[in-house]
Amino acid sequence: VRLLLECLANGGKIVVAGVGKNLHIAEKIAATLASTGATSVALNPSQAVHGDLGMLAPADVLLALSYSGDSEEIKSLALAVRRLGVRIVALTCSPQSALGVLSELVVPIGVPREACPFNLAPTASTTATLALGDALAMVLLDARGFRREDYARLHPGGAIGRSLLYRA
Repeated sequence: VRLLLECLANGGKIVVAGVGKNLHIAEKIAATLASTGATSVALNPSQAVHGDLGMLAPADVLLALSYSGDSEEIKSLALAVRRLGVRIVALTCSPQSALGVLSELVVPIGVPREACPFNLAPTASTTATLALGDALAMVLLDARGFRREDYARLHPGGAIGRSLLYRA
């Protein structure tokens, strides 16, 4: 939390990346962070190594999601990001994985087994990662003093935005 708060205070953004199902989770976490005032974007690791690394700046932090921490795409991304001098926080079940070793900080996230009868399809692990991302967003929201009025300012459309703007 301190590392992410420092990033935001220095004008950086939180770049959330994942592969496969974790890319969908990364997109949702980035959207929740952004909608609660923490500048954030999602990054597809496959696209990153083909030029999208340009969205990263030195003040940013990469929040890398990978259950195994050893997929080729996440390893390539972590190596490239390290060369850029961007700090990495890993959410993985394996601190000893390639991603864990390349990260400044590892938040261990493990589940006893997936809900899949074959224990293969990412189900419980992606749910746990999503829950941790939501919790992180709420802790950052509170730590930064983000208020209801700030939320209303970032949500001018839809029912939530209308209800807040008319009351704010």
